[in-house]
Amino acid sequence: MRHPERPINTVNPIDSLIAVTDSTPLRLPPVRLQLRRQPDGTVQVFDPLRRRWVAYTPEERVRQHFVAFLAGALHYPPGRMANEVSLSHNGRPRRCDTVIYDASAHPVAIIEYKAPSVAINANVFDQILRYNMVLGTRWIIVSNGLDHYCCKADPSEPSDYRFHHDIPSYIELLQS
Repeated sequence: MRHPERPINTVNPIDSLIAVTDSTPLRLPPVRLQLRRQPDGTVQVFDPLRRRWVAYTPEERVRQHFVAFLAGALHYPPGRMANEVSLSHNGRPRRCDTVIYDASAHPVAIIEYKAPSVAINANVFDQILRYNMVLGTRWIIVSNGLDHYCCKADPSEPSDYRFHHDIPSYIELLQS
């Protein structure tokens, strides 16, 4: 499955026990997430890339499903992905949702996630392009769990991006 076309119910059995805030079916393969309820009632999910528990927000739900899709279906090595990567843009601290690296630890793709209720629009692309001014990757990917967009910089004009129908496998990402 390269680019899911139809919604797939991704509600994990524990979700119904924990009263998840956003159970919109995502257009991503199902994944079993590790969830827990805190004493204050908040729900957390274990992020295997960060190796820690984080708040289970609608955006985090998309991130965890998308990273599992990349690792499982498209063979992205988990050791070459990082979530919540810090950077500085115009002297201000920022965080990229996910960065994909090559074997030399150079960033090759940046991913921005939004909650399913957030439309992907020009503002979202402006945000990821600002981050990419710092990282300089050839690929940018944006997803709200329902709509997924993948763009590649034109080698002859790095500020010109071309949309791709499919999200590339990790090998394809490195070869282009």
